[in-house]
Amino acid sequence: MSSSDYLPYIQAAALALSSRKDDINKLNVFPVPDGDTGTNMSLTIETVVKEVAALPENAAFVDVRKAITHGSLMGARGNSGVITSQILRWLCEGLEGAEKFDAPTMARALERATAVAFQAVRKPVEGTILTVLRDTSQAARQAADEMKTKDEALRFITEVAFASVRRTPELLPVLKENGVVDAGGFGLALLIEGFVRAVTGEITALPTLESISQPQPKVEIEQIDDWEGSEYLYCTEFLMISDTIDIDDAQDFLSRMGDCELLVGSAPDFKVHVHTNDPGEVLSYMTGRGQVSEVHIHNMNLQSRERNRMLAEQDGTSPAPEQMKDLGFIAVAAGEGMHKILTSLGVDHIVNGGQTMNPSTKDLLDAINAVSAKSVIIFPDNKNIILAANAAAEVSEKPVAVVPTKSVPQAFSALFLADLEAGLEENARAMTEAIKGVRTAEITTAIKDAKAANGKPINSGDIIGITNDTIEVVGNELEQVALELIAMIHDDEADTLTILAGEDLNQEDFENLLQDIEETYPDLEVDAHRGDQPLYPLVMAIE
Repeated sequence: MSSSDYLPYIQAAALALSSRKDDINKLNVFPVPDGDTGTNMSLTIETVVKEVAALPENAAFVDVRKAITHGSLMGARGNSGVITSQILRWLCEGLEGAEKFDAPTMARALERATAVAFQAVRKPVEGTILTVLRDTSQAARQAADEMKTKDEALRFITEVAFASVRRTPELLPVLKENGVVDAGGFGLALLIEGFVRAVTGEITALPTLESISQPQPKVEIEQIDDWEGSEYLYCTEFLMISDTIDIDDAQDFLSRMGDCELLVGSAPDFKVHVHTNDPGEVLSYMTGRGQVSEVHIHNMNLQSRERNRMLAEQDGTSPAPEQMKDLGFIAVAAGEGMHKILTSLGVDHIVNGGQTMNPSTKDLLDAINAVSAKSVIIFPDNKNIILAANAAAEVSEKPVAVVPTKSVPQAFSALFLADLEAGLEENARAMTEAIKGVRTAEITTAIKDAKAANGKPINSGDIIGITNDTIEVVGNELEQVALELIAMIHDDEADTLTILAGEDLNQEDFENLLQDIEETYPDLEVDAHRGDQPLYPLVMAIE
């Protein structure tokens, strides 16, 4: 079979997942606005489809396996996406040397994928995607032992996959408490079902590549000369169609987002241009007020470096290794204030992302390659990005260490210990040890009904305080929730509170809150900044 034979089956699996990604997102147990399991898995599989589709029509099966492995890795986003990529990788490894696709072949491949997937997760939890994978693998082995035909085996493992999903609440109490099944497990079952229905002929009209990709503005990365001395990283420009946009408000917004801002034209046709560190927020603002097309986002630092490299090659020279610094730093963060603080602490490259947008392995690998340093330390700054950071480190050609920060304040503390005279491993060890003493808390707004850790009901719209990955405080007022949350993370050894205001918290309310905190905790040094992070009015850390 050639790549053109396999592509429709992969496309069918991707469509089955992408068509239900919103349903998967809704299964997120935490009622915070970052329930993105379905989105992350869908984006991961879409990258696989595109890589396989780009192969020559007569590409061999070994090339198809490589495309699936590479595409899933480069497109992996968040924990769910990274785990999915690992499952696909080892499924492909398990199919190596197979002469035909039958029940025994499926069993071997799934057993291989299961063994490695469980090893990849430091603390496997029952009732998750791993459970569904293991149950499916056992079903494949049973089908092989019972000498079922290929189609019989495929239908059987599909039934078992969904049965396993339905069983996840019995294995994981938090799922049962919230009345949901595991989101990642459900996504995996949908992938299997889509693939099986295509292979067995139950889907007569196989999907096209266009039907799988989610509707979104066209985005191109192009080479342009638009630096103009800007302090911002991304040149962002696009066409916009709108009859209702408030031009003055839009121009004020663009001026806050960056420099070299332009909004020209007249209703309904406008041209927008801005240099910014957050093109995603610019696009989000504009798409909420009209239709966007012909988007061009250009990394001006990468452009400058590439231009210098090409000029050096034309001159018969190349950058010498001794001209690169020994150690560079990469951090993941959202919000202009966050970016400025991290840059001031010595971060060389900031990947935009966090709770609401998990960067892919490729995004992080591109950042590694963009840093002019012999070795690099990555601060993921979110638990859902750690696996993608580890995956990028594994495939990087230069030495990379991941300091497993789960919040931006942890990265602040780690960076204070940076010793540019020491080596990569020594810095990484010291920083990893340092972040253990940083207790982080976040405040956001519940987007659905749920329960707090203490059993207290949560209603959509409630202010919720989170620490140690658990919702601990629920209330109606931001100030009340903040003070209760600080009391929970404060102890006698704590002497410094770092507090970052989100983009939705106005300065007057922020200053009033700071005054109340200082009156309540007079011995606590308060280090306050505007982080301008989205969706989370407050991010706090005590150490």
